[in-house]
Amino acid sequence: MARRILKLCDSLLTFVLTLVLVVFGAYAAYALWDNHQVYAEAEDVQAALLKIKPVIDEEGDGGASFEKLLAINEDVCGWITLDNTEIDYPIVQGENILSYINTDVYGNFALAGSIFLDPANTTDFQDAYCLIYGHHMDEHKMFGDLDLYEDEDFFDENTTGMLILPDRSYYLEIFACLQVVSSEDVIFSPDQWLTDPEGLLEFAEENALYLHEDTIAALREDETPQILGLSTCFSEFTDARTVLLARMVPYSQG
Repeated sequence: MARRILKLCDSLLTFVLTLVLVVFGAYAAYALWDNHQVYAEAEDVQAALLKIKPVIDEEGDGGASFEKLLAINEDVCGWITLDNTEIDYPIVQGENILSYINTDVYGNFALAGSIFLDPANTTDFQDAYCLIYGHHMDEHKMFGDLDLYEDEDFFDENTTGMLILPDRSYYLEIFACLQVVSSEDVIFSPDQWLTDPEGLLEFAEENALYLHEDTIAALREDETPQILGLSTCFSEFTDARTVLLARMVPYSQG
């Protein structure tokens, strides 16, 4: 009798362990599938939007046609491109910092979210410091490629990009790469640098991983200096952020 009970217990334990392994296996398979779906959706959205990327008017002051993008979403206010990366996206601005965290440009729920402008900034990018955000994703999606600038050689060799707006555009000259905590007021409160970014420049000089000092010098010589910040989660720590700072040079000066 005791042997039968022991055998029954062994069988039950084997069944339970098998069931647990099956459940964990099914969950792992689902997690992989779900992760693939997130990246596939982000890729599909970007591919569709690239087909209607605004083209700069070569004969004017750098303005571009945004009609097709604005027909999709009136919150679109610009387009950001960083050379030699996959960062090539429209920029939106919502009512608050959470509006586009998990919403794509089409207004649909999407874990990848959108590239969005801080609500403290004006949508015409006239402020001395403008800040945009994007999720950190692998496979070169969203702002995942900001990681590339954490390599000093890449940072030194890749300094250019473009900010395209409906009425004008800017060349971008990347001059600083930083890793900061998410509560860093100097970076994440752009409203304090809307007219004069000197304090931001000083912070970059003291805290950046890498700097292009010649670009900082050029900013200080500008009568109306403008800086664009790009922020994403730092891949190795939850509460950290990777931030690039770039000088905005009017397209008409190129």
